[in-house]
Amino acid sequence: MARFFIFIIACFIAFTGCRARKAAVAPATGKLPSAMREFRAAWIATVANINWPSKPGLTTAEQMQEGTELLDFLKNHHFNAVILQVRPQADALYQSSLEPWSYYLTGTQGQAPEPYYDPLLWWIDAAHDRGLELHVWLNPYRAHHVAGGAITDSSIARKKPGLVVQLAEGYWWFDPAKKGTQDHSAAVVRDLVTRYDIDGVHFDDYFYPYPSYNKNVDFPDSSSWQEYVGNGGRLSRGDWRREAVNSFIERVYTEIKALKPHVKFGLSPFGIYRPGHPESIEGFDQYDQLYADARLWLNKGWIDYFAPQLYWPISRIPQSFPVLLGWWQRENTMNRHLWPGISTGRDTSARNVQEILSQVMITRGMIPESKGVIHWSISAVHKNPPMAQALLQGPYRQQALVPASPWLDDAPPKPPAARARKLDQIIDIAWTYKQREDVFKTVVYVQYGNRWEYRVLPGSEHQLAMPATFSTGNQSLGATHVIVTTVDRTGNESEKKIIAIE
Repeated sequence: MARFFIFIIACFIAFTGCRARKAAVAPATGKLPSAMREFRAAWIATVANINWPSKPGLTTAEQMQEGTELLDFLKNHHFNAVILQVRPQADALYQSSLEPWSYYLTGTQGQAPEPYYDPLLWWIDAAHDRGLELHVWLNPYRAHHVAGGAITDSSIARKKPGLVVQLAEGYWWFDPAKKGTQDHSAAVVRDLVTRYDIDGVHFDDYFYPYPSYNKNVDFPDSSSWQEYVGNGGRLSRGDWRREAVNSFIERVYTEIKALKPHVKFGLSPFGIYRPGHPESIEGFDQYDQLYADARLWLNKGWIDYFAPQLYWPISRIPQSFPVLLGWWQRENTMNRHLWPGISTGRDTSARNVQEILSQVMITRGMIPESKGVIHWSISAVHKNPPMAQALLQGPYRQQALVPASPWLDDAPPKPPAARARKLDQIIDIAWTYKQREDVFKTVVYVQYGNRWEYRVLPGSEHQLAMPATFSTGNQSLGATHVIVTTVDRTGNESEKKIIAIE
């Protein structure tokens, strides 16, 4: 592949000085082409240095090198989004005045990278340069992780002791029912949305903690519960906890939209709503144990994309992947994106590879209007060559655009001004944007006979060389027409204007 592109570039240089002759071509016929639409994302976990950086205390250059390798991998394997954990434990993998620098960066909470850089700024620019969306992943209630090093004076557990409780297994957790908790975590989200050019905000499944974090003893929120009861509160304790989370989710969604409507809000709850929903499903009850009424959030449309963690095989009857996906889809009454999280796994066996390919294809078949999955985690693909190869040669063979979000914005951007010239063995295509601020990606379509080939490019690019011929079987087809479109931040594509090749 590399030699092929070197050859194309060489041809371009050799024939730039030659005057191109206009070819007499027939008008384009048939249906106009469309790029595939599918959300293809991977989680990059920073907590406990699961994915990035590989360990605390790497130099700035080493952190960037590791990040570059991951982003190049995603681009080259036709992913289009990355979900980066930037707040693993009430700390920050970015410059923040609200919370300390993360232990997972430097090995000391509160200590900035040396030499200084803002990792999130770097990740956003590097992702966008590769045509990838960058979603920031936050844990709204975890204040300190057992793998998070020593609690320093800069820790929120020290600075805001009235908002947190210590759990039996060593974690520190915000009390979700306290107004101060909600105000602080909402301020963190607003800060990120305001200061950074992000494409999404993402929460995972940690609301009230899993019971095992406190050795199966009830969450220690007696003081805030008694205050609620003393003020005349009449909800049950479970409903009171759920209401605290519900109001926070609604608040975050509303505040994001007030600041930047194009920034998507995504949630990735535990994959089972409740046992018995639907009838064959058994397992953990997030409604009763995490106090997460995830169905309500989906029903109310307080999210832009919903990614339940469906981390089970197709044929496991008590937690079947397609059965659960079908149930969540029936609950998707507001027609938001439903992009399930899948446990890709680092198992290199043919059986596991086939399982994941099948889950991707099942999702396409069940939700054709907004296809997509999120892979847990990037290492399961990046460090699993059989899986990476199977995805690239199979369902991810073609590039894909992120599905549009018409409830956020349905106005298409203006098409670019484009021209295309044949220079011996290449087609030189160039374009200029009419409204640069409304461009996030560019799609270039080239017609060969009755076949259209396309490339999806970052919005920063203005030129592309495509082969002048396309071989299929024993037939060689010459390029005849080109279309260049722009795509905005919410996925709207501009009008398709056909251009004859000069």
